[in-house]
Amino acid sequence: MALTYQAIATVTVGSGGAASMAFSSIPATYTDLLIKISARHTTSETSNDILATFNGSTSSFTARRLYGDGSSAASDTNARTIGLTVGASATASTFGNSEVYIPNYAGSNNKSYSADQLGETNATLAYAILNAGLRSDTSAITSISLAPASGNFVQYSTATLYGIKNTV
Repeated sequence: MALTYQAIATVTVGSGGAASMAFSSIPATYTDLLIKISARHTTSETSNDILATFNGSTSSFTARRLYGDGSSAASDTNARTIGLTVGASATASTFGNSEVYIPNYAGSNNKSYSADQLGETNATLAYAILNAGLRSDTSAITSISLAPASGNFVQYSTATLYGIKNTV
């Protein structure tokens, strides 16, 4: 089965930063969604979570996250986290990168997602995170908002939403 990707929209943060990056009016014409994120935030934290909002709601999210920082590994439950951003204490001009896959986003079942996240400081710390989550809501996803857990996204942070069609 071949997959075809089509960019639906890209959000790039302008000068002055932004509290969130959002996609609205997502068409129900694809099988799955993919979001690619490159982001940096304004707080002094080395890294920060990117939190998701689907259809304007922050409720009914559950997730399991596996992560490591180069010297230790752990897991936790961290609902709504789908991305990673690096902060002001990271090496200048480095950005965290995340990829989020949402299968069957327009179907009538609960919405699962998986995310692969990386952040590094070009120094001693590097973060690698895998996330698997579920939003217990059967409504089609028509809008997605992304926001850092604290602070704002800085200029040049970007997110691109792709629609994926499975073809035979």
